[in-house]
Amino acid sequence: MEDKQRLQLGENPDWMSRLPEELLDVPLWNLAIPGSHDSMTFCLDVSSPVLRSESCLLRLTDRLFPCCTRPCVYRWATTQQSVLSDQCDLGIRFLDLRIARKPTDGVKLFFAHGIYTLLTVKEALEELATWLDAHPKEIVIISCSHFDLLDHRDHTRLVEYIISLFGEKLCSSQDSPTLRSCWFRGQQVIVSYDDQQMVQQHPELWAGIPYWYADSSDPKKVIAYLEDQKSRGRPVGFYICGLNLTEDAPYVLLHPFQNLKKMTTKALSLLLRWASEQRPGPKVGGVNIICCDFVAVSQFCSLVIGLNYKLLDGADAI
Repeated sequence: MEDKQRLQLGENPDWMSRLPEELLDVPLWNLAIPGSHDSMTFCLDVSSPVLRSESCLLRLTDRLFPCCTRPCVYRWATTQQSVLSDQCDLGIRFLDLRIARKPTDGVKLFFAHGIYTLLTVKEALEELATWLDAHPKEIVIISCSHFDLLDHRDHTRLVEYIISLFGEKLCSSQDSPTLRSCWFRGQQVIVSYDDQQMVQQHPELWAGIPYWYADSSDPKKVIAYLEDQKSRGRPVGFYICGLNLTEDAPYVLLHPFQNLKKMTTKALSLLLRWASEQRPGPKVGGVNIICCDFVAVSQFCSLVIGLNYKLLDGADAI
């Protein structure tokens, strides 16, 4: 990321360490935490085939017309444009990692969203580990999910690698983490792993985190969905409000020269206005993790981080 862009966006590489003393004992699920949706799509491989888990029609189209299908999938599947360390520098503390194994690449694991990424899981996690070493008071939540084509051996190797890489930095799922408790134990990583069998076998892994997702290209419908979910009460523990928009086939056909970034940018003012009105905490309507696409094109991170200061004028942070 260029220096000028960093200055304009206002980086937050150590925002957790700078929160007021009054917030250091608040459970992390009662703080407002900025997250990136489909965090690894900045490095999608336009030459890769579409995933086998995609629809039969899309896979057939890819087989017959790959030169048309793959660039189209790339335009609509790319949700971020910054590497993980840059995302963390902006203030992102929740990473949405959707993991897949390519049919022809042996035991290597990649990420995927419609098509596969260029970077492997190992390369991305090593980058994150290096960033954490440089920011010892920052805590990052990693959500591992989807697991396209992974079998039990793949899961075992992946979990063993995560545990060996992060070691004592991992926060146990038996804990109720706060900033102060994590700092005292030297913990910096919470790993949500969307496979129940692996979670049961490893106390270092947390269960999948609920993600409120409207599945709509209309920002007004996204906001209405989130408001309806909030009115029903927030989940216990971590949970995510997704500000991400989703296109469907008719939308793509009607907007042949558009892409997800253009669609998202057009809706950002409305989505960020909604986010600015939120308040974290355990009460009905309290937000926790808020995820967005293209986190590097707006003040999204700073806005979400700023919500935490609303906790200072009330007694609802416990």
